[in-house]
Amino acid sequence: MKLFPLFFLFLFLFSVSVSLAEPIEIENRLELFADDFLIESISEQVTRHVHQPEPKDVVFTADASWEGNTSGYYTVFRDGDMVKMIYRGWAHQPDKIVKQLHREFACYAESKDGLTFTKPKLGLHEWEGSKANNIILDDNSTHNFAAFKDSNPNCPPEARYKGIGGEKKEGGLFVYRSADGIHWKKIKEEAVIFDGAFDSQNIAFWDEHAKVYRAYYRIFSEGGTEGGEWKPKGVRAIRTSTSTDYVNWKPGTDLTYSKGTPSQHLYTNAVQTYLRAPHLLIGFPTRYLPDEGQRVEPVFMMSRDGVRFTRYNEPVIPESAPADRAGNRSNYMTWGIVELPSEPGKLSVYATEAYYGPVPGRVRRFVYRTDGFVSLRAGKRKGHVKTKSLRFGKGDLTLNYAANAGGSLIVERLDRDGKVVAKSKLLTGDSISEKVEWASGEPFQEDGTGSFRFHLVKADLYSMKFE
Repeated sequence: MKLFPLFFLFLFLFSVSVSLAEPIEIENRLELFADDFLIESISEQVTRHVHQPEPKDVVFTADASWEGNTSGYYTVFRDGDMVKMIYRGWAHQPDKIVKQLHREFACYAESKDGLTFTKPKLGLHEWEGSKANNIILDDNSTHNFAAFKDSNPNCPPEARYKGIGGEKKEGGLFVYRSADGIHWKKIKEEAVIFDGAFDSQNIAFWDEHAKVYRAYYRIFSEGGTEGGEWKPKGVRAIRTSTSTDYVNWKPGTDLTYSKGTPSQHLYTNAVQTYLRAPHLLIGFPTRYLPDEGQRVEPVFMMSRDGVRFTRYNEPVIPESAPADRAGNRSNYMTWGIVELPSEPGKLSVYATEAYYGPVPGRVRRFVYRTDGFVSLRAGKRKGHVKTKSLRFGKGDLTLNYAANAGGSLIVERLDRDGKVVAKSKLLTGDSISEKVEWASGEPFQEDGTGSFRFHLVKADLYSMKFE
């Protein structure tokens, strides 16, 4: 048997299979470069850089008598012209975990600008002989009650807001509904999700892309292989489930991660659909380090199916961010990202500080560049990134990028055979949405299918979109 003809036949068939691979449909979606989904190759001069949001001012202090230093599990979301917050009010004797000073409450605060939150006197629940407080719930779900505004078009008005909360000792997670986000009722008296540990900020929301409700909740791992890594039994981990009606949930599925992701305790998850690209799910899980003083650090992850995530190891809010973040459970991200009209081109996130300490707990605002979670970064040495074959929508290619002094970015449009058919003008400066101008060739004369090669020098590339 002659091996050389067979070898060349194999190469031919392989090249044909590659050329015939179905293009990835992106149409006019915004795409982040925080995973490998769109990427065919990256030169060694280009790395992925995890960005840290810039710390701003404290926006909220849990200093009321029904709140305190263990207030937490904050949810922040935009609702029309308001930014709303739902959280747990609680207090413990400083540095003594077992010594609680009063029972837990679910509370409500609001803000007109996302910079300062106030506590309206709602008159719903009594505390120390008065109803002049912002307590919205006083039952078995107050430890970790989380809520969202339901964007499901089939949602009835009386359930426009939905919540979830509960613990294992109470039977599991219970679901709630509300017409205004303040007055809450259980949808069902019994728990609806049972297969978890739940002592965390468990969350649920409507996924408009997948057309299902998603829940993410804490479990203790039963051990096994996860993302190519062995995960020991008893590690805090995350499980997800879906539902079409918010009451009947499918059996849970444990999250998995890219190969090489370290096995670590993950406490909260803060998973949400990305507000600018609903087909993407991003999260800020809290890495819990029980052997290092029980300190916590939020990290970043992203998924396209809600189960398999690309998770990064660098903390997005380090303990060095001001202030009081180094203590036991003092550095959680809240659940929610908001765009503030006063800060175009930026995203506001929030994180806690001063937990279990001698002063009331606080929430501080942090600011990301829009889409600025993870970038493809090149330094002084020129690098390139080539996408897989894409099928894109009509319109101009726009990029979110930033080039330092002396830095630049050039785009090449390749046809299905890998031939360069157009080359862009040099892009410099910094832009959230820069229209690519072409110096040569006809970039979009074909059927809207092909790939792109980005050449970067001293630049970051965050996202792309066909406007």
